[in-house]
Amino acid sequence: MKKDDRIPLPVSRSLSRLGQAMSLARRRRHLSQQDVAERIGASVNTLRRMEAGYPGTALVHFARAMQVFGELGQLDQLLDTPQDAIGLALMDEQLPQRVRKSRKTPASGAF
Repeated sequence: MKKDDRIPLPVSRSLSRLGQAMSLARRRRHLSQQDVAERIGASVNTLRRMEAGYPGTALVHFARAMQVFGELGQLDQLLDTPQDAIGLALMDEQLPQRVRKSRKTPASGAF
C-alpha cells in the first residue's frame, strides 16, 4: 500500500467496530457465517473480511447483511440531510442578509 493509500485511523477503527457489530448481530441470531454469506450472496471469506473490518469490502455486502438482520433502515439514517448540522450551517452562511421585493409585477409573467 502506498503512503497516500493508507486508511486514516478513525476510518479503520469505524470499519473494525462495524465488523464487530455485524459479527455480534449474526451470533445473536444464531446464524453461522455460511448462513449469512449465502443470504447476502457472498462467500464465507467475504463475510469474514467484513467482520474483520477489511476496508475493501463492497458496501452492497454490508447493505445486504443489514437487510438480513432487519436493520436496513439504519443505513438510510447515516446521512440524514434534515439533521445534517454542518450542511445546514453552511447553507445558512450563504443566505442573503436582506430579501427585497421583486420589481416585476405578476402581470409581467414573473412570480
